Amino acid sequence: MTLAALRGRPFPYRDNSLNLFRLVLAGLVLIAHSFYTTGNGIGPQLHGENIGGWAVAGFFVISGFLITRSRLRSTAGDYLLHRIVRIFPAFLVCLIVTAVVFAPVAILIQYGTLRGYLSTPVTPLQFVWSNITLFMNQYGIGRSLSAVPYPSVWNGSLWTLYYEFLCYVLVWLLGALAWFRRNAVLAAIAFVLATAAHALESQVARLGLDVSFLLFLKLAPFFLGGALVYFLIDRWGVNRWVGIGSLLVAAGLAVGIPGWGGQIAAPFIAYGLLWLSTVAPQPTWISRNDVSYGFYIYAWPVQQLLALVGFGVGAGALGLLAYDLVAIVVTFFLAWLSWVLIERRAMARVRRSPHSRSPLPQLDPRS
Repeated sequence: MTLAALRGRPFPYRDNSLNLFRLVLAGLVLIAHSFYTTGNGIGPQLHGENIGGWAVAGFFVISGFLITRSRLRSTAGDYLLHRIVRIFPAFLVCLIVTAVVFAPVAILIQYGTLRGYLSTPVTPLQFVWSNITLFMNQYGIGRSLSAVPYPSVWNGSLWTLYYEFLCYVLVWLLGALAWFRRNAVLAAIAFVLATAAHALESQVARLGLDVSFLLFLKLAPFFLGGALVYFLIDRWGVNRWVGIGSLLVAAGLAVGIPGWGGQIAAPFIAYGLLWLSTVAPQPTWISRNDVSYGFYIYAWPVQQLLALVGFGVGAGALGLLAYDLVAIVVTFFLAWLSWVLIERRAMARVRRSPHSRSPLPQLDPRS
């Protein structure tokens, strides 16, 4: 088969199902976390990674693809501004809502009084301030959530956003290099180096680098795998048979290689998901309203409140299913509010700015 035979049609950036795919991935994260938050074990795993971890990998490969396109179509300043505006406002509001709404409600449910709410460490203000940079330093607020199966953790999902933003910065820096802009070679080198470093994690750890850096090495190959695929699809388009083959190869690598099979499979995961997004239908409402980011950041606190009142805790399969359904409905409503009141308005304001010269048509993994 010649390379010409592998050519496909251009990727339809305005007519795909990526909004739906990201929402499904966020839903899988919720389902994975439900086992922990209700005390029903750890749920299905592959090589020690639950379905939530694999869903996050899906987020990162899609993000790598779209963010690389954004970088190559924007000035350095516009790119960085759009990335900050897309991720920070909703994140900060989520921290504040958790501190001033979720936590007091939980304290009232558990203790019947708000005494000590403002002054018991970690105080609400400490919670917001210590996490304001995206790096999660504090997960608890005062004495709230002391009686749930996964105690004193208000949001076990937000930690990934710090590493996602680090990947944004990495592509921002790479995008300044003409070599990166011209072809896929530098993206391929970056992907190989990051994957090799993750595969050699035990040796890397001997250099004194902390757990945070090792987590970055775990997630960066997925993002860079998506970045690499951007160059390939930009040149060759999306081919059905390559898409199907990529999904099969990705499954084989992920199953067959413990520890770093998912990372080495990242370009295949990216290509396969992107091809699927060109053939799977997407509801019109979802195409116009990307609620996946809000869903991702509000799911855990909703689940914790439900667990606090005993819903789904230790209730077995049927109880867990009911818990998931209620959590999905409530989280979807909060995600819609986040999209309408915060995310969409923030992006619209930046795009109307006279200082923003480059268009940004649905490029962000959570836009």
